[in-house]
Amino acid sequence: MADEALTAAPIPPPTSTPPPALAVLQKAWRFILQQRTLSVALIAVAMVIYFQLSKSVFLSAGNLQTLIQYISETAIIAAGEVMLLICGEIDLSVGSVYALAPFVMYYANQNGVPLLGGIVIALLVCAAIGFINGFASVYFRVPSLIATLGTQLLVSGVTLVITNATPVLTPDTFPKVTSFAKLFGNNPYFEISWTLAIVIVMQALLSMTPWGLRTVATGGNPLGASEVGIGANRIKMVHFMVASALAGFAGVLGAFRVGSTDPLAGGTTIMFNAIAGAVIGGTALTGGSGTVIGALLGVCVLGILQDGITLIGVNADYYYIVVGAAILAAMILNVRLSQLRKAGQS
Repeated sequence: MADEALTAAPIPPPTSTPPPALAVLQKAWRFILQQRTLSVALIAVAMVIYFQLSKSVFLSAGNLQTLIQYISETAIIAAGEVMLLICGEIDLSVGSVYALAPFVMYYANQNGVPLLGGIVIALLVCAAIGFINGFASVYFRVPSLIATLGTQLLVSGVTLVITNATPVLTPDTFPKVTSFAKLFGNNPYFEISWTLAIVIVMQALLSMTPWGLRTVATGGNPLGASEVGIGANRIKMVHFMVASALAGFAGVLGAFRVGSTDPLAGGTTIMFNAIAGAVIGGTALTGGSGTVIGALLGVCVLGILQDGITLIGVNADYYYIVVGAAILAAMILNVRLSQLRKAGQS
């Protein structure tokens, strides 16, 4: 009887296992999706290879300097934006602060302040603007999107009024470029060195210090952060000030790089590029996650894309189409990965 039951029992179908090569590819793909920074880096490398094969001058020294100039200042602003976005806030005024800071430095220098002192004064003024942004957002509960939009218009107007909408020559760049000017942006290699140093320091603060953990907790779990005694308001205030100061420093570098200071420099373009780079690099607009390294790579992707399509003769208007699609894709991926993490899946 038992033998007949065993004979009649259906035999389960053999489990199909993917070939070893396919299994390795599947594991590698899952790993790349989990490591957003790595996936953005691979995209950047693929784009470099494509544009170099399409146009051999892409990796020439002259074109690399052009890329460095685009990436450096935008990535510095993105570093500050990442910390704010992780907190669940945003600063739309950084483009206007970028334009104001070099004029503060210039007028301070014209009134007898040494150039280095002028830079310090400019950064303090920018930090004060960040304090105003933070105070309005944190203590008056004005959404940072609205508060900083108002500040963006206000600072732009102030810059135009105090300068009579007239550009000026950056000190130490005419008639001869000094070593000081080269150190602060007139030399592209010094400029990218400033950028890398700022990115490394900010990433270390985010991932290796209690301050960074509190920053993530402030944006990721505000209720839990308040229950364990994390001063979320103080953290946000500091990040508003740091983001504004970094935007001002990027403006100073840009002024020395160009050799002149323009009241219409920066604006919404550099602000949107910085935020787009942060989002493409894996920073969630909803707060709680992101990396400064990822923002740098996101800005690199945007710079490579913009420069590459110009070199190969594609209409520059397509750049905005691709960037818009990339931001949507990055946001969808961020949301999906967040859902998988909450569900306990890999």
